[in-house]
Amino acid sequence: MATLTAPPRVRQPGASLWLLRAGLTAHLLAVLAQPVLAGMFLTGDVDAIDVHAAMASALGLLCLACAGISIGYVTAGRGRIWILPALLALFTVETGQIIVGYQRALQVHIPGGVLIVVSSVLLAVWVWSPAARRPRGAR
Repeated sequence: MATLTAPPRVRQPGASLWLLRAGLTAHLLAVLAQPVLAGMFLTGDVDAIDVHAAMASALGLLCLACAGISIGYVTAGRGRIWILPALLALFTVETGQIIVGYQRALQVHIPGGVLIVVSSVLLAVWVWSPAARRPRGAR
């Protein structure tokens, strides 16, 4: 007589994935506010540039927090390994963006902003996809 046994339980990202989702979604919303604030400054609202600068610093901290969360996602949740270097690279680009922004080097600042927006959108889309839920090695 054959006995039925349950397949071994594979650890999946749980709380760490939800924290990463919340962090990357908040990051995306803040990133999307940046071009709006820059546009407000260009149309005459001179105070918007101060908010733009403060938001840039907050974005860097939020990206670094997401990188910290991703350590738990990768280790405890057995999530995708590439997310940590991707977030550290994004943090590096955001830091450079702050530097060139204060230097008013718009020929570098504007394309850098586009790169950050596109990267943030792609990360936010991925973190909400079913692929982010699957543990490493699962197909």
